[in-house]
Amino acid sequence: MKSSSSYLSIAGSVAVAAFALDQATKALAAANAEILANGLAVAPGFNFTFHRNTGVSFGLLDDVPSFALVALALAIIAWLAVRAFRAERLGDAIGYGLILGGAIGNVTDRLRFGGVTDFLDFYVRGAHWPAFNLADTAIFCGLVMLLLWSYHPVRRQSDAT
Repeated sequence: MKSSSSYLSIAGSVAVAAFALDQATKALAAANAEILANGLAVAPGFNFTFHRNTGVSFGLLDDVPSFALVALALAIIAWLAVRAFRAERLGDAIGYGLILGGAIGNVTDRLRFGGVTDFLDFYVRGAHWPAFNLADTAIFCGLVMLLLWSYHPVRRQSDAT
């Protein structure tokens, strides 16, 4: 069984990797904003695009001041960091790391640009899913991991003997 500090270092490493990948892909999208403005077809049902979302998921809370969204996100990040510190399983550490990295990536965008950079556009015929980014993907995957992992009991060292 690993110690809490090793799970914390795993969560931190995953968070840094998710953050770095998110910021690199957003920078690439921003550098090509003019090309992506009207969407760049990649495959049937998938475009690269460029959009700055000043709200949250699906453009909700678009009229809420940016500082309020940042404050809320920072409070959630602090809570998630505490949860990562207390992680007792590898899956929890990875899940919290993914969510933390994604959340920090989106907060960084909000602070730098006043909105979050979105560039992945999936659609069926004329119906488009709201554009999103790799931070959103990391957050979603982290949540799925935590939900799936929650069905597995924590194995304590006393359980193994």
